[in-house]
Amino acid sequence: MPWKTLSAVLLSIAALPAAANIRPYPGSFNVQEIRANGTTLHVRVGGTGPAVVLLHGFGDTGDMWAPLAASLAAEHTVIVPDLRSMGLSAVTEHGFEKMNQAKDIAEVLDTLHVARADIVGHDIGNMVAFAFAERYPERTTKLVMMDAPVPGVGPWDDILKSPLLWHFRFGGVDMERLVAGREHIYLDRFWNEFAADPSKFDAASRAHYAELYAMPGHMHAGFAQFAAFDRDVLDNKTAVGRGRLQMPVLAVGGDHSLGSTMAYIMRFAADNVRQVVITESGHWLMEEQPKATVAAIVDFLRAGSSMGSRTLGVAEIGDLARSSAGVGTSGVGGIQTMVLSGDPAQAGPYAIELKIPAHTHIAAHSHRDNRLAMVLSGEWHFGYGSKADDAQTSVLTQGAFYTEPANAPHFAFTGDEPVTVFITGMGPSDTHFEN
Repeated sequence: MPWKTLSAVLLSIAALPAAANIRPYPGSFNVQEIRANGTTLHVRVGGTGPAVVLLHGFGDTGDMWAPLAASLAAEHTVIVPDLRSMGLSAVTEHGFEKMNQAKDIAEVLDTLHVARADIVGHDIGNMVAFAFAERYPERTTKLVMMDAPVPGVGPWDDILKSPLLWHFRFGGVDMERLVAGREHIYLDRFWNEFAADPSKFDAASRAHYAELYAMPGHMHAGFAQFAAFDRDVLDNKTAVGRGRLQMPVLAVGGDHSLGSTMAYIMRFAADNVRQVVITESGHWLMEEQPKATVAAIVDFLRAGSSMGSRTLGVAEIGDLARSSAGVGTSGVGGIQTMVLSGDPAQAGPYAIELKIPAHTHIAAHSHRDNRLAMVLSGEWHFGYGSKADDAQTSVLTQGAFYTEPANAPHFAFTGDEPVTVFITGMGPSDTHFEN
């Protein structure tokens, strides 16, 4: 048999019991072990209606989606696999390229006789979701991308420069030996550093996932997900080069993590992108702010849900009004501001483009909101500190990605050429100059 169905009772008494703070799936859900693409995936299935696939990431398993699955099940058939060699799926040595894992999901859908589905992904699952939409656009009705960059898309190369992402290159036999028996300690680093409030990822949940990742072959699979990024970059660039995604896309980011940059990334590859920024959340959206996250996704997937934003064409961008330096900028004369989306003066996500003339110096200042930025053109001299010091700046060129943390003083200047900068944040913003 290609799969077997287990009863809800067996689900509740699995060999690895759910920790107290891991919310169980509704009793109407069942578990199937589905043969797909040369391996076997552990898949939860429940609900009635158009299909939705939920794809987890590193540090979680499909267990993370229980609150969302429960909310969707009244109107959707909800399909929640553990990714290849992760959670309770079968262990395999190879096949962690995201396009290959997209095939895993496609064959799961084939077994379940599902022709098309909404695809939702977080973290590594985000990357598999993107690969699925690229490989099977005719089977993807809507796409939800949650708080992770996409290999080879948009500012990928500059995002890689962040010191927080050293784990992208951490792997191999010796690294696996270092982590063996210390899985909880290793995973704590992710749950702590990528959360706005680490306590929201509670101790019981950590113990539950650490036990799953300590199973033979599972941490190897986690490392292999990252090791496949180089291939994923090539695959995604080829896919995007064939044409942009046309299905509706929801880009969700935590305001202490990617924020509206998730939407910025997706606009390099998709034409119909709506952005949602979850406040008081880092990367772990379902653990840190489950109610707000579930509400945003359920609303987007609901039939007839209106799209809040879309990609602007070149002509449309040219028609946008340009103003002098405004809310969310330094206010220095000569700077032109173009609001691409939202309103920096109001609550909610916004995106602005700044054009800074040559030979402009901007004194040390700060903003109340966390902001992410990218240099679009020119040579931008940028530094952190309460007093501007040209010698303490870094030279950022086209494509460079940087952050302006809330209330963190920073300063900048331009040289002999003007600079264009793209900035996203969560309003209302302001500007406070240091003495």
